[in-house]
Amino acid sequence: MSDDAFELKVVDVVEETADAHSISFEVPAGAEEQFAYKPGQFLTLAVPSDRTGVAARCYSLSSSPVGGGPLTITVKRTAEGYASNWVCDNLREGDTMHVLPPSGIFTPASLSADLLLFAGGSGITPVISITRTALEQGTGRIVLFYANRDESSVIFARELTELAAAHPDRLQVVHWLESVQGLPSEEQMRAFASAYLSYDAFVCGPAPFMKLTIAALKELEFPRERRHQEKFISLGGNPFGDLHDKEVAEHEIEDAESDPDDVTEAEPTDPGPEGPVRLEVELDGENYSFDDWAPGTKLLDHLEAKGVKAPYSCREGECSACAIRLLEGEVKMLHNDVLDEDDLEEGIRLGCQSVPVTDTVKVTYH
Repeated sequence: MSDDAFELKVVDVVEETADAHSISFEVPAGAEEQFAYKPGQFLTLAVPSDRTGVAARCYSLSSSPVGGGPLTITVKRTAEGYASNWVCDNLREGDTMHVLPPSGIFTPASLSADLLLFAGGSGITPVISITRTALEQGTGRIVLFYANRDESSVIFARELTELAAAHPDRLQVVHWLESVQGLPSEEQMRAFASAYLSYDAFVCGPAPFMKLTIAALKELEFPRERRHQEKFISLGGNPFGDLHDKEVAEHEIEDAESDPDDVTEAEPTDPGPEGPVRLEVELDGENYSFDDWAPGTKLLDHLEAKGVKAPYSCREGECSACAIRLLEGEVKMLHNDVLDEDDLEEGIRLGCQSVPVTDTVKVTYH
C-alpha cells in the first residue's frame, strides 16, 4: 500500500436515497493536517477487488470542512459501477478503508463570492459541500439549480429545504425533475443563468448535463475564470501502489466519461532546455526555489525528490489533483486526459506530467 494512504475507520453510513449512501470516516490521530480539505474536493478509496486486489476510486466529499463534522463522501450506485455498488452493499460502521488525502481543484477561490451552482444527480455531492461551507463562512448569495430524474432521486432533499429556509436572503434552490419537466434544454439553461451573469458558476453532473450547461454559460459569455466544471475521467493507474494488475478507476458520480476532444498529447519531439531549469513554486502559502530541475523530469517527481509534498492522485495525467497554474515560462505535458482548451489557455497544467520547456518556470498550486 502506498506510503501516502491512510487507514480510515467508517463511523457512520446513511442511506440518502435508494441508490445513494453517505459514508463518514474518522481521521486518525496525527493525520488531521493531511486530511484538511476545501469544499468540492474528493477522496480516493482503495476498494477491494477479487480480480485485481484493489480498485482505486475517487468520490467527492459532501461534508463541509467547517463545523467539526466527520469526513463524508456520498456514493451513488451506477448500473455497471463495480466500486460504487461494492461501497453501498458492503461498507458498514466499524469497517476500515485505505484512503488517499483530499485532492481536486473544483473549489471556490472565495467563499464570499456570489455562486451559481448547477448539479445533476449525484453531482450534488461536491456542490452541497460548497453550499454548506459558503453559508457558514461566506457572505455571498447562492443559487442552486438541481436536476434529477424524479423526486425520489433527490439527494439531500430535506437538508436543502432546511438550508433555504434558514438562509432565505442568501440561498435559493431550484429543483428540476425530468419526470415533470423533461430534460432541460440549452435554451432553458441559458434563460435561467442569464439572471446571474456576475456570479461564479460551478457545474457538476453527468457528461451531457455538464456539456449543455457549459455551452449555455459560454453563450452568455461567462468568463473562463468564473466558469468551473468538475471532470469525470478514468484513472488508468493504481495510486495505492499494490502489485496487482491495474484496475480502471473513475469518478463514480454518474459514471460520466470525458470528452475525447479534451485529450491533449504533447509533441514528443520537443527537445526542451539544454541545461538545468530554475523553478519557483508556490504551494500552501510556501515558496520554493530550485536551480536544478532537470530537462525531461516531471515536475511532481522533482518536487518529491526535494522533499516537497505536492498534491497528486493518479500520477497518469488522468485527474486534476496535481493541477498547477503557470505564472512564468512554459512546460509541456506528456499526457493529459482532463484539461480542455479553456483550461490550457488559462495556464493550467498537470504537475505529474509537466516537463520544462523554458529555462525558467514559475508555477502556483491553487
